[in-house]
Amino acid sequence: MLTLTATAQEWGKKVAETVMQQWAANPPGDPKKTWAYDIGVILKGLEGLWITTGDGRYFKTIQERIDHYVQEDGTIRNYELDEYNIDHVNNGKLLLTLYKVTGKAKYKKAADLLRQQLRTHPRTKEGGFWHKKIYPYQMWLDGLYMGSPFYAEYAATFGEDTAFTDVCRQFIWMEKHARDPQTGLLYHGWDESKAQAWANKETGCSPLFWGRAMGWYADGLVDALDYIPADHPLRAELIAILNRLIMAIEKEQDPATGLWYDILHYDGPGKEKNYLEASASSQYVYAIAKGVRKGYLPANKADIATRAYAGILRHFIREENGMTHLDGTVKVSGLGGKPYRDGSFTYYMGEPVIRDDPKGVGAFLLASVEIEWLRTQEKAKGKTVILDRFFNSEKRVGLNGKENYWHYIWEERSNAGFSFLGGVAERFGASLASLDIAPTTKNLKGKEVYILVDPDHQKDNPSPNYIDKASVKAIQKWVRKGGVLWLLANDSANCELTQFNILAEKFGIRFTSNSLNMVRNDAYEMGAIIPGVNPVFASGQQFFLKEISELNIAAPANILVNRNDQVIMATASYGKGKVFAVGDPWLYNEYVDGRRLPAGFSNYKAMEELLTWSLSIK
Repeated sequence: MLTLTATAQEWGKKVAETVMQQWAANPPGDPKKTWAYDIGVILKGLEGLWITTGDGRYFKTIQERIDHYVQEDGTIRNYELDEYNIDHVNNGKLLLTLYKVTGKAKYKKAADLLRQQLRTHPRTKEGGFWHKKIYPYQMWLDGLYMGSPFYAEYAATFGEDTAFTDVCRQFIWMEKHARDPQTGLLYHGWDESKAQAWANKETGCSPLFWGRAMGWYADGLVDALDYIPADHPLRAELIAILNRLIMAIEKEQDPATGLWYDILHYDGPGKEKNYLEASASSQYVYAIAKGVRKGYLPANKADIATRAYAGILRHFIREENGMTHLDGTVKVSGLGGKPYRDGSFTYYMGEPVIRDDPKGVGAFLLASVEIEWLRTQEKAKGKTVILDRFFNSEKRVGLNGKENYWHYIWEERSNAGFSFLGGVAERFGASLASLDIAPTTKNLKGKEVYILVDPDHQKDNPSPNYIDKASVKAIQKWVRKGGVLWLLANDSANCELTQFNILAEKFGIRFTSNSLNMVRNDAYEMGAIIPGVNPVFASGQQFFLKEISELNIAAPANILVNRNDQVIMATASYGKGKVFAVGDPWLYNEYVDGRRLPAGFSNYKAMEELLTWSLSIK
């Protein structure tokens, strides 16, 4: 009996567990397996779960599956660039993730190969990518998901600023040619030459509105927008397109179930054969929920997504023999080819509907992640967590060829980044900010949490910014009025402590040169800390810390965590505000993303609990 009491994240985890069990029984050992786009849909869903749970098994699965195809020299098994198949670009998003996280060159080389395909890919006269070389002059809605998010992320990552206009125009041209002026819906495909038998001889459009095709387009749109610069002149047009499309899709939502049919807005012969379809419904949930979260869509559109998600659980999710399955996904639908697909209703209804199809499962995982984000957004909505980049201001030339901040910053996805910490804050509804200048009462105003981490000394930065009296005074005043200050130091060999202590001592805390938890190699038990149940770490679960500065405390500070009479963590109440201190950057990706620490350490949970305490979440 299916119960609906589980959260969206729990449902996503259940389906993901089934996928991983199925894959474990069928490891990716067949060298003939093609570089297929649909595996990338599932892997993006697993990536979303990895980011929102810190469960490293999801990342391991992503890497294992991609490594089956990507060789050490960056070549991709069973991929041929000159096939010019836009579907083959989709998995490039996982290559970029793997490169950013691991730094392994083979992923960059493979991503470069896909980027090279886009440089020479055949185009329409305007410049729209053909869907495939074997489908000349044709743009399909599907292709906007397959190519554009990777194209946008690659451009943002490697500094190809001129590419963003091309990315935007792909969506603009597709809508221009495929949008039906009466319904606002988008036809599945458009043939510039109007030569295909399925193409309308006046418009070039295919005859019907296929649900999943519009799902591909909508999902590609919200994903590409992650990387289009805020000041790009065409960004607003993409958001307008998204709003027009969602308005049209909303009108087609089945009032009884909250779901969508395989073919939208169809009232012709055989209409009784039309059916509610899982992948399109999941895709719309994802696009709408993410669009609301990102501010692209009005907040009241969230109701469309939550009602649809409940419908997916009722109509398509099945629990059998300890596994959780997704029914109701059409295996494939296309146009032209051999045998020829004429785009008729009879054709679409003839395609098989199957269980646990990768496209449906991947869309469901992504939808589950976004619905969970919607559920948790109210916890800290309107609050801001600001991260110092002035006292810790190490810079280097980044992947984009420009000098960038690095080491304990929000944007960094490698071991030393704070992307997971920032992700949890955003999942709770908080906004992220960075402070690149000295703190003042003015620039701290309206910020709820201020994080100071690992202040530079000359070994890190030839011209470090040391904490001075004016900064101390401004921070004190801000905390007294209700701010929450995190002081994340480091062991004395890797951190400037003298000036940092001028600030810390105002709250009764002093970082010493005595280093604790000196862990040898991978002897993780040497860094085990059991905090006990306390006001910050409500679960009392064990976490990991290594090479930290011992704390000395005096009033108004209090011991939060100690071991062997040595103070590991402290808090202080100060006016209306409070302070948390630990002698380590601690919550950087390496020790919260689940890739390194063995089971039994709950650093990710501790991070959630610390943010809950800091943001006063009930």
